[in-house]
Amino acid sequence: DLEELAQTPVMVVCAGAKSILDLGLTLEYLETKGVPVIGYGTDELPAFYTRKSGFGVDYRVDSPEELAAMFRNYKGGMLVTNPIPEQYAMDKEVIDKAIEQALAEAKEQHVHGKETTPFLLARVVELTGGDSLESNIKLVLNNATVAAKTAAELAK
Repeated sequence: DLEELAQTPVMVVCAGAKSILDLGLTLEYLETKGVPVIGYGTDELPAFYTRKSGFGVDYRVDSPEELAAMFRNYKGGMLVTNPIPEQYAMDKEVIDKAIEQALAEAKEQHVHGKETTPFLLARVVELTGGDSLESNIKLVLNNATVAAKTAAELAK
């Protein structure tokens, strides 16, 4: 995914990198490939289920109009990180604990390769009593809203 993002003029709107990934390494890779990381209404990279990660973004924009203008003037792919709405964000300690446990279980059960992400996400849903799934649904809707408003601006 990151390779294609570096080569294709596309805007990806997301709630940050999956919190099961190494966020620092992901940001370093994106920088190496020349992919800007834009914070939508934030100066900090969101961490999917939570609004904060401790990592900064390259640029901040606060409206679909700004995003559309930036995309028009950029020739490559860009990553727009859109924090989950506050009311649906998970407690950082709760989600981090669930992720750590799921990672440990994946290692114990020798889960690897393309089976890793589905295993981890399913296990995190179980460990959070479904709260992570509810948060995931809300962040997807939020991303779709920002993307649709930006697409409408680009179509003008």
